[in-house]
Amino acid sequence: MRLLTPLLALLVALPLAAPARADALTGTLKKIKDSNRLVLGVRDTATPFSYLDQNQKVVGFAVDICLKIAEAVKRELKMPGLEVAMEFVNSSSRIPLITNGTIDLECGTTTNNAERKKQVDFTNTHFLTATRFVSKKDQHIAGLDDLRGKTVASVAGSTNILMLIKANNERRLGITVIAAKDVPEAFLMVETGRAAAFVMDDVQLSVIAAQSKDPSAYVVSDETLSNPEPYGIMLRRDDPAFKAVVDLATADLYRSPEILTIYDRWFLKPVPPRGLTYNVPLSSALRWAFAHPTDNPDPAFYAH
Repeated sequence: MRLLTPLLALLVALPLAAPARADALTGTLKKIKDSNRLVLGVRDTATPFSYLDQNQKVVGFAVDICLKIAEAVKRELKMPGLEVAMEFVNSSSRIPLITNGTIDLECGTTTNNAERKKQVDFTNTHFLTATRFVSKKDQHIAGLDDLRGKTVASVAGSTNILMLIKANNERRLGITVIAAKDVPEAFLMVETGRAAAFVMDDVQLSVIAAQSKDPSAYVVSDETLSNPEPYGIMLRRDDPAFKAVVDLATADLYRSPEILTIYDRWFLKPVPPRGLTYNVPLSSALRWAFAHPTDNPDPAFYAH
């Protein structure tokens, strides 16, 4: 009996210790709990994904998704009063601000690809897009070959500018590539004649053209520089506990009818501040991705 007494004491103590280990937070969840703050990286000009409305409030399709994730984080941490803060990012700053801990989620138009996954992680795909270019109709620019020797704009730090440079080199087009800080600046170069075309994700080209003074003056190319590519909400790498919360929240949302309501609100109905309707119907590939939530970065995976 004397030998059994220490063993019995240990067995009694084990259940008391186990919950402390199970409840121990790490990574982003610990950071959020300790600071009582979840920080979303947002855009001011990525209409209709993440942008400022007439009241200088950050709104958009990706913002709505991130706010749903924030609600899930509040429930996970049992912190209903958790502060949800927003920090502006751009194409060049978004990855550094994720990796250095300034922001916890990036809510915008970031392409999920294998190269970026070496630095950051992504949750389930929330949009699919292909790289095209916009130009003025009166320039009669049908394809990339018509841009030979001309000046073409794209956004610094985007996958699109890399595709433009690659096509330029491979096809020896002699294009002068200009890197703009964001979508509005690049489109302005086309408006003012400083660039013959602007290469970007097709949905963003359709949106920026619709916002222009004369939408009928512009055309988005039929020719693409890429297969359809997935957008994902970005988060830090090697943080399985936080990613599990985010993945579950987005999977539940995308499988529910609510995602169609959110999609319609931003792509098929008038949106602030000007009441424009962008008329970007839900593609069959994106409908499939919503029904089968995935963070797969391979464009070929979405060919449905």
